[in-house]
Amino acid sequence: MTRDAVTNSTCLIGLERIGRLDLLPQVFSTVLAPPTVAAEVRTPSSWLRVQPVQNAAAVATLKTQMDAGEAEAIALAMELGDVLLILDDKKARRVAQQLGLKVIGTVGMLLRGKRQGVIAEIKPLISALRRADFRISEGIVREALRLSGEN
Repeated sequence: MTRDAVTNSTCLIGLERIGRLDLLPQVFSTVLAPPTVAAEVRTPSSWLRVQPVQNAAAVATLKTQMDAGEAEAIALAMELGDVLLILDDKKARRVAQQLGLKVIGTVGMLLRGKRQGVIAEIKPLISALRRADFRISEGIVREALRLSGEN
Protein backbone atom coordinates (compact mmCIF):
# COMPACT_ATOMS: atom_id res chain seq x y z
CA MET A 1 0.00 0.00 0.00
CA THR A 2 1.34 3.41 -0.97
CA ARG A 3 2.42 5.34 2.09
CA ASP A 4 3.45 8.62 0.40
CA ALA A 5 1.05 11.29 -0.84
CA VAL A 6 1.11 14.47 -2.86
CA THR A 7 -1.63 16.88 -1.89
CA ASN A 8 -3.37 19.85 -3.37
CA SER A 9 -4.37 22.71 -1.06
CA THR A 10 -8.06 21.75 -0.78
CA CYS A 11 -7.45 18.85 1.61
CA LEU A 12 -4.95 20.86 3.67
CA ILE A 13 -7.27 23.87 3.97
CA GLY A 14 -10.29 21.71 4.82
CA LEU A 15 -8.45 19.83 7.55
CA GLU A 16 -6.95 23.08 8.83
CA ARG A 17 -10.45 24.61 9.14
CA ILE A 18 -11.57 21.78 11.43
CA GLY A 19 -8.31 21.62 13.38
CA ARG A 20 -7.33 18.17 12.09
CA LEU A 21 -4.26 18.75 9.93
CA ASP A 22 -2.61 16.21 12.24
CA LEU A 23 -4.40 13.40 10.38
CA LEU A 24 -2.34 13.57 7.18
CA PRO A 25 1.05 12.67 8.69
CA GLN A 26 -0.66 9.86 10.63
CA VAL A 27 -2.21 8.37 7.49
CA PHE A 28 0.83 8.83 5.22
CA SER A 29 4.52 8.44 5.99
CA THR A 30 5.41 11.38 3.73
CA VAL A 31 3.13 14.20 2.60
CA LEU A 32 4.47 16.33 -0.22
CA ALA A 33 3.17 19.50 -1.82
CA PRO A 34 4.46 21.71 -4.61
CA PRO A 35 5.39 25.32 -3.70
CA THR A 36 2.16 26.85 -5.04
CA VAL A 37 0.10 24.56 -2.80
CA ALA A 38 2.27 25.26 0.25
CA ALA A 39 1.83 29.01 -0.34
CA GLU A 40 -1.98 28.64 -0.36
CA VAL A 41 -2.04 27.01 3.09
CA ARG A 42 -2.02 29.43 6.01
CA THR A 43 -0.49 27.17 8.65
CA PRO A 44 2.97 25.82 7.89
CA SER A 45 3.47 22.26 9.09
CA SER A 46 6.82 20.67 9.91
CA TRP A 47 5.68 17.35 8.39
CA LEU A 48 4.67 18.85 5.01
CA ARG A 49 7.55 18.42 2.58
CA VAL A 50 7.55 21.13 -0.09
CA GLN A 51 9.06 19.88 -3.31
CA PRO A 52 9.39 21.90 -6.51
CA VAL A 53 8.20 20.43 -9.78
CA GLN A 54 10.96 19.89 -12.33
CA ASN A 55 8.81 19.64 -15.47
CA ALA A 56 7.66 23.22 -16.12
CA ALA A 57 6.22 22.23 -19.50
CA ALA A 58 3.87 19.70 -17.89
CA VAL A 59 2.72 22.32 -15.39
CA ALA A 60 2.11 24.86 -18.17
CA THR A 61 0.06 22.34 -20.14
CA LEU A 62 -1.99 21.30 -17.12
CA LYS A 63 -2.61 24.96 -16.17
CA THR A 64 -4.63 25.34 -19.38
CA GLN A 65 -7.20 22.99 -17.77
CA MET A 66 -7.02 23.77 -14.02
CA ASP A 67 -5.54 26.07 -11.40
CA ALA A 68 -1.81 26.26 -10.70
CA GLY A 69 -1.89 24.28 -7.44
CA GLU A 70 -3.71 21.35 -9.00
CA ALA A 71 -1.44 21.47 -12.06
CA GLU A 72 1.71 21.42 -9.93
CA ALA A 73 0.36 18.64 -7.68
CA ILE A 74 -0.41 16.45 -10.69
CA ALA A 75 2.97 17.16 -12.28
CA LEU A 76 4.77 16.39 -9.00
CA ALA A 77 2.87 13.11 -8.60
CA MET A 78 3.84 12.19 -12.18
CA GLU A 79 7.51 12.86 -11.39
CA LEU A 80 7.50 10.90 -8.14
CA GLY A 81 5.69 7.84 -9.43
CA ASP A 82 4.35 5.58 -6.68
CA VAL A 83 2.38 8.12 -4.62
CA LEU A 84 -1.27 8.79 -3.91
CA LEU A 85 -2.51 12.12 -5.19
CA ILE A 86 -5.03 13.88 -2.94
CA LEU A 87 -7.32 15.95 -5.17
CA ASP A 88 -10.94 16.95 -4.70
CA ASP A 89 -11.66 18.90 -7.89
CA LYS A 90 -13.61 16.68 -10.28
CA LYS A 91 -11.94 17.90 -13.48
CA ALA A 92 -8.42 17.71 -12.02
CA ARG A 93 -9.14 14.20 -10.71
CA ARG A 94 -10.29 13.08 -14.15
CA VAL A 95 -7.14 14.46 -15.81
CA ALA A 96 -4.90 12.84 -13.16
CA GLN A 97 -6.63 9.48 -13.60
CA GLN A 98 -6.27 9.74 -17.39
CA LEU A 99 -2.55 10.21 -16.77
CA GLY A 100 -2.51 6.95 -14.80
CA LEU A 101 -2.15 8.48 -11.34
CA LYS A 102 -3.68 6.99 -8.19
CA VAL A 103 -6.12 9.60 -6.89
CA ILE A 104 -8.14 9.94 -3.71
CA GLY A 105 -10.00 12.88 -2.24
CA THR A 106 -10.18 14.26 1.26
CA VAL A 107 -13.00 11.85 2.14
CA GLY A 108 -10.97 8.97 0.68
CA MET A 109 -8.09 10.01 2.92
CA LEU A 110 -10.47 9.87 5.92
CA LEU A 111 -11.60 6.38 4.90
CA ARG A 112 -7.97 5.31 4.59
CA GLY A 113 -7.32 6.70 8.07
CA LYS A 114 -10.22 4.73 9.50
CA ARG A 115 -8.98 1.51 7.86
CA GLN A 116 -5.57 2.14 9.43
CA GLY A 117 -7.06 2.76 12.87
CA VAL A 118 -5.98 6.41 12.93
CA ILE A 119 -9.60 7.61 12.87
CA ALA A 120 -12.35 5.96 14.93
CA GLU A 121 -15.27 7.51 13.01
CA ILE A 122 -15.37 9.55 9.82
CA LYS A 123 -18.94 10.82 10.19
CA PRO A 124 -18.08 13.56 12.74
CA LEU A 125 -15.15 14.69 10.57
CA ILE A 126 -17.30 14.85 7.43
CA SER A 127 -19.94 16.83 9.37
CA ALA A 128 -17.27 19.23 10.64
CA LEU A 129 -15.88 19.70 7.12
CA ARG A 130 -19.35 20.46 5.77
CA ARG A 131 -20.00 22.98 8.57
CA ALA A 132 -16.68 24.62 7.60
CA ASP A 133 -17.97 25.16 4.02
CA PHE A 134 -16.04 22.23 2.58
CA ARG A 135 -18.16 20.99 -0.31
CA ILE A 136 -18.89 17.27 -0.26
CA SER A 137 -21.76 15.88 -2.31
CA GLU A 138 -24.51 13.85 -0.66
CA GLY A 139 -23.55 10.90 -2.86
CA ILE A 140 -19.95 10.93 -1.63
CA VAL A 141 -21.10 11.24 1.99
CA ARG A 142 -23.50 8.29 1.63
CA GLU A 143 -20.88 6.12 -0.08
CA ALA A 144 -18.20 7.02 2.47
CA LEU A 145 -20.51 6.19 5.38
CA ARG A 146 -21.47 2.92 3.71
CA LEU A 147 -17.83 1.98 3.11
CA SER A 148 -16.92 2.88 6.67
CA GLY A 149 -19.84 0.92 8.13
CA GLU A 150 -21.22 4.10 9.70
CA ASN A 151 -24.48 4.44 7.73
